[in-house]
Formats: sequence, structure tokens, C-alpha cells
Amino acid sequence: MASAARRPSPPCAAPAQSRASSGKTQRRRLNRGGDRQANAALYRIVLSRLRWDDRTRDYLRRRLSEGKTRREIIRCLKRYVAREIYRLIAAIKTAACHTDPDRTAS
Repeated sequence: MASAARRPSPPCAAPAQSRASSGKTQRRRLNRGGDRQANAALYRIVLSRLRWDDRTRDYLRRRLSEGKTRREIIRCLKRYVAREIYRLIAAIKTAACHTDPDRTAS
């Protein structure tokens, strides 16, 4: 999923990042702007998946073994969930536009 040609995630919901590196330490700082309710919803979705979804728990274990912190892993999962939700919403809007030609996607 880490391709250079990937479309950016929607800025209103996804936890945006900026570089905050120093020396050999590679870090990213979160942009605290955006929709707080959407961010809270993404966080709850990720926590639910961590508790109930086997794929997400496997992902957590794999990333922990790579040396990532739990906080970094949750941040990554929030981005994945935001992309997934964005694709679902875009597909619904596209389907609605194809069924009703007078309606436009906005």
C-alpha cells in the first residue's frame, strides 16, 4: 500500500502527519487540525478491530516485533480505516450518481 502514486487520504478525517526528525531519529508529528469527531470515530473503530478482528491483531503483533510502538501502530491503522471508509463513501456516491442522472456528486 505504500506506493508513491497513491491518492492522498481525505484531510478532514485522516490523521495528517508532518516530518519532525532530528539526527538519526525519524519521527512524524501529527497535525491536530481536522474533524475531531471523525478522528474519535476512527480511533474507536481501530480499538474495536484490535479487540475483535484477527487480521488486525496479527498486524499489531507483526508491527510490535518490528519495533513500532502501540501508538504508532494505532496511527497507521487509523489511516488504513480512513482510506477504507473513503473508498466506501466514494463508491456509494458514484453508484447514486449512476442511478439518478439529475443528482451530482459533491
